[in-house]
Amino acid sequence: MTNTAKTPETSEHKGHCLCGAVQITAHQASSEVGACHCGMCRRWGGGPAFELDCGTDVTITGEDHIAIYNSSEWAERAFCKACGTNLFYRLKEPGQYMIASAIFDNEEGLNFTTQVYIDDKPDYYSLAEQTENLTGAQVEALYAPQSG
Repeated sequence: MTNTAKTPETSEHKGHCLCGAVQITAHQASSEVGACHCGMCRRWGGGPAFELDCGTDVTITGEDHIAIYNSSEWAERAFCKACGTNLFYRLKEPGQYMIASAIFDNEEGLNFTTQVYIDDKPDYYSLAEQTENLTGAQVEALYAPQSG
């Protein structure tokens, strides 16, 4: 869910779930926050999912406390079994993590840049920031496995 117009800066971010049972270090987390308005993300978290693209270089401690939900043919979602914190959305191939921005200890320097599944966003809320907006079809063209 990053802005495709330029390459975002990356840095290491550390965070944890509410109870601390799961600790996550994203070694190359983007500084750009994306919001997903798809129905699954909204049902999963009660609103849009705000996430950082953290690539594949992620270290997780407390994996035995993580439950994985196979949410589609191409992605899965994870949460802490002890406290219920939504942790990440992961593309099965290449194993790319989109980690919930709010679990990180330091959110300074993050910029809200992108909204995806904008065509699924309900009318009852609006986000004022000027962002790149992608429809569901555009996102799936970028990330979903192509048949054939």
